[in-house]
Amino acid sequence: MKNKIFVVSLVIAAIVFMNTGVLGADTQIQTGSTACISPSEENLRLAFRTLWVEHVVWTRLAIMSLASGSDDKDPVLNRLLKNYGDMANALKPFYGNETGDKYGDLIKEHLVIAAELVEAAKAGNTTEVTDADKRWHENANKIATFENTINPNLKLQDRKDMWNEHLNLTKTEAVAILAKDYPNSISTYDMIEQKAMMMADALTDAIVKQFPGKFAVTGTK
Repeated sequence: MKNKIFVVSLVIAAIVFMNTGVLGADTQIQTGSTACISPSEENLRLAFRTLWVEHVVWTRLAIMSLASGSDDKDPVLNRLLKNYGDMANALKPFYGNETGDKYGDLIKEHLVIAAELVEAAKAGNTTEVTDADKRWHENANKIATFENTINPNLKLQDRKDMWNEHLNLTKTEAVAILAKDYPNSISTYDMIEQKAMMMADALTDAIVKQFPGKFAVTGTK
């Protein structure tokens, strides 16, 4: 299990590094002729991308463990569930502990239902699959609504679309894994990862727009 965690950590670091430059405390990125990104904004972007990569990587590992009945199922699920607390903590500096915890509870529900859905699909219980899928999409819409409520820059329909697409792709991935169609599961995961980066960046952009004073670029001419 320790070896798996080490390998996954390297994978996550590689994915995030390839998609985001790591900045030092005094670094600024020139993104155009006049626009710069402050270190605080780039650090937030890196943090959300890391959380979302962890979200989709550990979801994939959980699906694989559940599908195979692997002995590492419980440790993997526990590591996956750590993600909801990490996502909650990422919002707390901007929205407070109570709001962060409420967001974390919604993400936890999202992750728990996902595991229930995979277990039901593996068992061939169509009634439970239908019920879990319905609750999963309802939860996705609750998350989108919550995000829009705390930050109107996160447009409600956009977030609903993103969350429901994330669910649909994850279901496709799970079905492929359960069917041992691993090439399809991998190509689907590639799409999940790409969409996860978009969801992460949308959060960063919305927070920067809502709290511009926290992300001001200093020392520019």
